[in-house]
Amino acid sequence: MDIRYPATIEEQPGGGFFVQFVDFPDTFTEGQTEEEALFNAVEVLSVMLDLKLEDGSEIPVPTLQVLGARYIAPDAKTQAALLVRNARGEKSLSDLARALETSWPSARRLEDPRHWPSLKSLDRAAAALGKRLVLSFE
Repeated sequence: MDIRYPATIEEQPGGGFFVQFVDFPDTFTEGQTEEEALFNAVEVLSVMLDLKLEDGSEIPVPTLQVLGARYIAPDAKTQAALLVRNARGEKSLSDLARALETSWPSARRLEDPRHWPSLKSLDRAAAALGKRLVLSFE
């Protein structure tokens, strides 16, 4: 699953750039340069997704093919947490913990964006969920 959310970037008349996420209208940021605005967008997207993960809110899948949008990925920790949560689907954390032969808190940490899971842990979780871990650099 590709976790990049579409955002519109508008140059402001007085200078600077405004970024707003299509799937999260209440999530926006700005920057003096386009590069700074995009950097800030990664941060604000990551924080917003972290909060939604923490309180168990529903997180929409990214809208595809939005004309003129830039697709922005959250930080790696947030991506990992979202991937595990999405792959788990309707399975409970207890089911995942049993499949991993670990404790419920250990399984829960896999969906905590403030926790850095090891690649080994992510690979084991993917296998337990019938998935395969795939990495890439961009």
